[in-house]
Amino acid sequence: MSAPATSPAPPKNPLIGVRTRLVLSSALMLFVELALIRWTGSNVVHLSYFSNFVLLGSFLGIGLGFLRADRATVRPFYSPITLGVLVLFIVTFPVTVDRGQDDSVIYFTSLFTTGPPTWVVLPIVFAAAAVITAGPAELVGKCFTKLPRLTAYRFDLIGSLIGIVAFTGLSFLGAPPMWWGLIVAVLFGVLLIPAPTRSGVAIGALLVVIPSALMVGELRAESMTPGASWSPYYKIQTSERESNGIPIVDISANGVPHQQAIPAAARVQFEPQYALPYERAIGQDFEDVLIIGAGSGTDVAIALANGARHVDAVEIDPGLLQVGREKHPDRPYDDPRVTTHVDDGRAFLSRTDRTYDRILFALPDSLTLVQGASSLRLESYLFTEESFAAAREHLNPGGALAMYNYYREGWLIDRLALTAETVFGHKPCVDVVGGELGQAVITTGLTPADQSCGPEWAGATENTPAPATDSRPFLYLFGATIPSLYLVTIGLILAFSVAAVALVGRGRREPGGERPVGTYRRMRPYADLFLLGAGFLLLQTKSIAGFALLFGTTWVVNSIVSAGVLIAVLAAVEITRRFRTPPLKVMYAVLFGGLALSWLIPESWLLALPVPVRLVAAVVIAFLPIFAANVVFAKRFTETSDATGAFGANLLGAMVGGCIEYAALLVGFPGLLLVAAALYLGAFLLAPKGSLTGDAAPEAVAVDETAAEETSDPETSDPDPEDAGVAAGAGAESDGKP
Repeated sequence: MSAPATSPAPPKNPLIGVRTRLVLSSALMLFVELALIRWTGSNVVHLSYFSNFVLLGSFLGIGLGFLRADRATVRPFYSPITLGVLVLFIVTFPVTVDRGQDDSVIYFTSLFTTGPPTWVVLPIVFAAAAVITAGPAELVGKCFTKLPRLTAYRFDLIGSLIGIVAFTGLSFLGAPPMWWGLIVAVLFGVLLIPAPTRSGVAIGALLVVIPSALMVGELRAESMTPGASWSPYYKIQTSERESNGIPIVDISANGVPHQQAIPAAARVQFEPQYALPYERAIGQDFEDVLIIGAGSGTDVAIALANGARHVDAVEIDPGLLQVGREKHPDRPYDDPRVTTHVDDGRAFLSRTDRTYDRILFALPDSLTLVQGASSLRLESYLFTEESFAAAREHLNPGGALAMYNYYREGWLIDRLALTAETVFGHKPCVDVVGGELGQAVITTGLTPADQSCGPEWAGATENTPAPATDSRPFLYLFGATIPSLYLVTIGLILAFSVAAVALVGRGRREPGGERPVGTYRRMRPYADLFLLGAGFLLLQTKSIAGFALLFGTTWVVNSIVSAGVLIAVLAAVEITRRFRTPPLKVMYAVLFGGLALSWLIPESWLLALPVPVRLVAAVVIAFLPIFAANVVFAKRFTETSDATGAFGANLLGAMVGGCIEYAALLVGFPGLLLVAAALYLGAFLLAPKGSLTGDAAPEAVAVDETAAEETSDPETSDPDPEDAGVAAGAGAESDGKP
């Protein structure tokens, strides 16, 4: 079947064609989002505990960019300009966070704030994130109007994967933000500076080059700061000093005093509580010690000073471990008795076959969240009832588990002691050192005979929260509630988003109409796509939380899961493009079946499996509903008459899903599956009836519209010959599908 005749294509952009522009714009969109989350969190420490805040702003911006794409006539220079201004603002007014006004949730950070107050800086960052990401999204959206639906979506996903891989690679190399800025500046230049044959080159170049140079210059100055380094989790800053002849290395993470590398003898002399885990545990001599949260090495040095013959030092952050190797006065990591492991503590316990005489949880309080999960900290799964049970299984006869930290609240100390009592069957030793920060040491022998306590712990009270569990690993949250701080923040985000969408997202003028189509009227036919976006975000969050439990909360696991989700989506798109898939009602049945499978199979069962088998089972269980949901989306997307409006509705739904994600604080992460199921049920009920039973070949529906749009905007259309051929021949391609 021959392709129908087409009108001559407009002059091709001498720089890049539509597909290349789409891939680069999508890569820039994801890269900027990840860089904003990472960099703003290192300088505005509020965001270390609210990384979802920037993510939600990015989703809003991407949705707005798509809604603007079919009516914007000027390149989105506002994006690099806003990025330059934001970087300048944050560098000039960095923020360290206090513990907040809401006592229902604890933050392990500085008790005082420097810089602008929360109510000033957070709205600025949220709005700026939306504006910055709207620019690349607008470029992506324009490409969507020039290609068949799933072809555009396919290259969007490929670009997104490139963005994730690039940022992950830089994290692996420990690259400072200067390199992030250079990559963003180059991509903005390639995508926004007009071609040499166009007018306005000088003005366009200035609008990109000046703010980009400002951004890169500020990031370079920050990257070259003496004593500063960048791990995958933190901006680490070190300073060396002496106090009464004792060498001390002060270490801050994301602007918060975090650790000190200090000789073991001095630490125990001035803070004798560090000796308590060895005094309270009276079992056999130390042969093997496991330290989770080894950090810069002081806890390891203390264990060696107490006679440990072998120490497994587990630290999740390679940057902190490197600081300890290079700068700790005792050089504990050079000792042949020490083996270091860059890993998550809970994951290490699930994989190792070794048993220990002492297991220490040594101040493992992170200053950040697992990216993509609004309420999951790096150490969340370490302090659950199931984790204590895993530690007990790795103790030798006569062994003991001990933990110490600045717990801030008496109820938190009692909660941890209650968890130990529940798992070990007897009261632990609880030594509260006192002071404003509530420092305490909790030591539990394998049996009562393996511990020698001072004053007996009074026991849990009626106000002591129940132990945290793997399904609700929110140790620092008092009760099953959503703190008022979160509720107010979510409400303000939604209110701002509603106003922004109404203002920015109006559609093109209807033929013969006097006014542009209103935003919500424009998106009304795609209410099911909106709910699909919200449900997908919850599935992604559940996948991230599940893999964090099964394989660790490390940045590597998180990056692999994020990339795996995109690969599952890409597979759904490719299958929908190339094969005739079942009707929507059948795919919805597969989706609900996948959700039921995820609900019925407990993660405790998966944890009992060997790691390779666990991986296969986890991938199948997590990605089956994601795959089915995206086949549903792909089939519906091909039928839409307004590609950018439909995709924008889906992305805004994902933003709302990010707000709904906080429901995990009430129902736990498994409960998010029920919430997602309700959203998908709503999408099923709102889907056009013909879509549920029809099996029209994909990409054929909007072919004529696509071909027409390719000549509508000479500034941005520029299709290359392959693009024009695909658009014109899409109907023929669909006819040949089985």
